Amino acid sequence: MIVNSLKHDDALFSEQLQHIDPAVKTLHWRGLHPKDILAKPRLAVVGSRNASPYGLQHCNKIVTELARSGVVIISGLAFGIDAAAHKAALDAGGITVAVLPSDTKTIYPSTNRYLAERILNGGGALISEYADNPKPQRYDYIARNRIISGLSDVILIPEATLKSGSLHTARFALNQGRTVMAIPGDINRSTSEGCNHLLKSGALLATNANDVLLALGYNPRPLLKAANHGYTPEQSRIIELLSDRPREVAALQVESALSPQVFFSVLTELELKATIRPLSNGQWTLV
Repeated sequence: MIVNSLKHDDALFSEQLQHIDPAVKTLHWRGLHPKDILAKPRLAVVGSRNASPYGLQHCNKIVTELARSGVVIISGLAFGIDAAAHKAALDAGGITVAVLPSDTKTIYPSTNRYLAERILNGGGALISEYADNPKPQRYDYIARNRIISGLSDVILIPEATLKSGSLHTARFALNQGRTVMAIPGDINRSTSEGCNHLLKSGALLATNANDVLLALGYNPRPLLKAANHGYTPEQSRIIELLSDRPREVAALQVESALSPQVFFSVLTELELKATIRPLSNGQWTLV
């Protein structure tokens, strides 16, 4: 079990991490290096531990689409929304990162130990500011949230009560200059009160993955006209098919109505143009 450490004064300690307050003196991790995490678009997903079917459904749908698009999903390995976000990212073949209130050798809650191993085996990471903290206290959970938001570009809260720890994450995010998003919920449901309050306070509305991609700075429908950008009709067809979501290569070939020889030639051309790229799960997506 290899645990790596990065100190605040280390040259590899990202400028983004240096803006976390209170400061993180040392970052300990297992799995993917923090600098490789920070090189990708990142979304924090946090929410209610006692999530409703409504919250879990929308969390799964949005995270699945974003993970397939190459967005790293960051959460806290807690019950409910956190665990659902990690699982959805893994099931989609994406990368996910868990920030722990304990050290990286002690999984809290212990029932999520298998999920933690899945995260590591899936190319993700376990991160903590503690070298040794086998029995995290209440403050450790709150302090952990500032790292979740600090590592992320955008924070999404699918479902939360007014007293949820997720609102701590939202406050940390705002202080760090991050974008906060929330999924609206039933006004009669207590687990939606936190999200609805955030939306009334200025958080961005999120109803689908496209909303989040826009907040991350990506155009979810980058349809480019061939006449203006030098694409052939065949290349434009592939771009159009990938404009709404990543697709498996077999389905993409059938829908393109191109012969296999022409199809794979066009795929190579677009990859060389850095217009499309393959994902780890056998799908292709727009860059």
